[in-house]
Amino acid sequence: MNKKGFFFILLLITGSFPVISQGTSGLFLIPYPQELKTSAGYFSHPSPAICFSEVTPIEKDRLLDVLYRIWPDSILTEEYKKNASVHIQKIKEKTGEKVGSYALDITPDLILIKADNDEGLYYGVQTLLQIARSTSPAKLPAIHIKDIPRFAYRGMHLDVSRHFFDKEFIKKQLDVMASYKLNRFHWHLTDGAGWRIHIGKYPLLTEVAAWRPQHTWKEWWNSDRHYCRQDTPGAYGGFYTSQDIREIVQYAADRFITVIPEIEMPGHSEEVTAVYPELSCSGEPYKNGEFCAGNEDTFRFLETVLDEVIELFPSKYIHIGGDEANKTTWESCPKCQKRMHDNGLKNVDELQSYFIHRISDYLESKGRKLLGWDEILDGGLAPDATVMSWRGTQGGLKAVNMGHNVIMTPGEYCYFDAYQDDPILEPEAIGGYLPLEKVYSYNPVPDSLTADKSQRILGVQANVWTEYMPTYSHAEYMIYPRLLALSEIAWTDTPQKSWERFLPAVNRQLSWLHDQGINAHPISKSVEMHQTVDTAAHEIKISFTCNRIPVEIRYTLDGILPSPTSTLYTGPITVKDSAHIAVAQFGNGKQFTEPQNFTVYYHKAIGSKVTYNTPYSQHYNAGGKTALTDGYTGGRSYGDGHWQGFTGDMDVILDLGKSTPIHNITARFMQQTGPWIWFPHTVEIYASEDGEKFSLLKRIENTTPRDTEGVLFHNFGITGNYKARYLRYVARAVPKKDGYMFVDEIFVR
Repeated sequence: MNKKGFFFILLLITGSFPVISQGTSGLFLIPYPQELKTSAGYFSHPSPAICFSEVTPIEKDRLLDVLYRIWPDSILTEEYKKNASVHIQKIKEKTGEKVGSYALDITPDLILIKADNDEGLYYGVQTLLQIARSTSPAKLPAIHIKDIPRFAYRGMHLDVSRHFFDKEFIKKQLDVMASYKLNRFHWHLTDGAGWRIHIGKYPLLTEVAAWRPQHTWKEWWNSDRHYCRQDTPGAYGGFYTSQDIREIVQYAADRFITVIPEIEMPGHSEEVTAVYPELSCSGEPYKNGEFCAGNEDTFRFLETVLDEVIELFPSKYIHIGGDEANKTTWESCPKCQKRMHDNGLKNVDELQSYFIHRISDYLESKGRKLLGWDEILDGGLAPDATVMSWRGTQGGLKAVNMGHNVIMTPGEYCYFDAYQDDPILEPEAIGGYLPLEKVYSYNPVPDSLTADKSQRILGVQANVWTEYMPTYSHAEYMIYPRLLALSEIAWTDTPQKSWERFLPAVNRQLSWLHDQGINAHPISKSVEMHQTVDTAAHEIKISFTCNRIPVEIRYTLDGILPSPTSTLYTGPITVKDSAHIAVAQFGNGKQFTEPQNFTVYYHKAIGSKVTYNTPYSQHYNAGGKTALTDGYTGGRSYGDGHWQGFTGDMDVILDLGKSTPIHNITARFMQQTGPWIWFPHTVEIYASEDGEKFSLLKRIENTTPRDTEGVLFHNFGITGNYKARYLRYVARAVPKKDGYMFVDEIFVR
């Protein structure tokens, strides 16, 4: 058994937290420090005296706000050597090469926090607060910590266009970010679903473009996508006044968080062109979502908006979006074509580059820098622009190799709008599957990068897109605890990271999040099945894991729902032929989760040769030509490595090796409308003895509507009495550009 499997079984048997290496001594710190050493003894002072050295009054108040949460009855003293047992000291010598570094020492007689910068002192007391929550404020273990942040940029993005979140909600998230040493809040203020920042010279942006008749983004998206005036009965929306923004920016700054505003351009601007249609290529409302790049009024508008944004936000960076612009309107727009001709631009990609360069130059003239999604690379990048890489990591690496700074935020690891648990058990999400462990596994700096190029990766960011998050509690449910994994990616060097150490810590941190009124996901509402196919023994070993700690996994094999007295899972289950397994999570005699059902077959086609008459997707190959007969069934995500994707029809022939009696032939498909994944509209199954002449056994029509919501699974197959050596399985795809079919296995029994 591997180490990970042993770790989870230990948890299941003992129902308790294991002793983790790296000297944590029961501490559950997130993010984990770069250096931590424990020693004998405890600091046992229930109401210690606190002393500050070389700390400004403003900073003293900030630190006391945290320290009073540990010792509400502590007192202040100016006489460190005589009375104080907690000493916070600003020093001249460096505590680390990066801002935010600090040293923390706890001995039986003294707690000493040192840093050469205010931010480091703040993070030091945040770590002390986490230690007190892990143990007891009256009995803190003796410990030495030296801590340095891995990245300077440690961020979270929040989309407030699709759904509006008020300033109190924003402040609440800033408090949590500060607790886990995150220091950048990327505020997605404008997009097609609503404009959220007051601009004095353009009142229609907040009188109309900030409001819509439908409450949810989904309802609005499926309607005519029009806006309405603020005083329209039932109008949904909102915006931030200049005073709101100043208040939030200051609130964040008090917690060493920089707020980076995003004003979308040239695309994702439907709300602007609806109320100021003269800024679009057509000049008509509700026709174009992109600014006209050939119109000087466009740049006058954007410069005016940016002037007001710059006045409100002291951030060095201003994010301008730059993603997913539909540039086809530029190809036929006389103004855009003239702009291209006058500037010697060969295509619309170069026109977008002209647009980005011009905005970048304007920001530079105001002492700011441009930040944008990786599409700003198209057509050439402005010299001082920084790239935020979201379409995987390639855009970021390309920018690094071009000499640009980069913030990594690939959708595969950093998009918190994806499902984080079994989609069947979760509220509707946009699609994809991003569990906590996958977030934690991300390393923003590939090993292939040289040391000097690695320095151009400034940090990492979680992105919270809110299309399917209409309420405050739902947004928090999607953000947490995945944001805690992101905080450790951003702060902790790779050698100090450990999933086995992090998992008990994040389970323990859940109770604190709930105490703060955060509606965090319970980490695991399901049990995950793992398979090991043994073709020599003709068997499949099944194992189960879950990330809730402590927990018991109990299961049945007889069709009865599991209960607190069902068999306790302690090790792999061997399946020789077939098994129908029902599992659920339990603890203290209570059932935590709904039962899940898994059906496992060691079927007749395992190991059979497959001939592909149509190609599978190279991006979703699931292992290539053995994928459909390897015995491994897919899980909750089409990206888990066991689902094979097809962008057109699937037409394959299986060679069973000899003429074989067959009772059932079936294949399992997935449908998920958000990412354009659909069941086949027709399936045809054929049989042959010679591989040349095939007889049609059955044609099956799909009866599930294409617009059915959720993540769906369906077996398309036949049952009867057949005999054949060769089987041909044809799944006709729904004709749709960029659409997919996904299949995990062809079962023959």
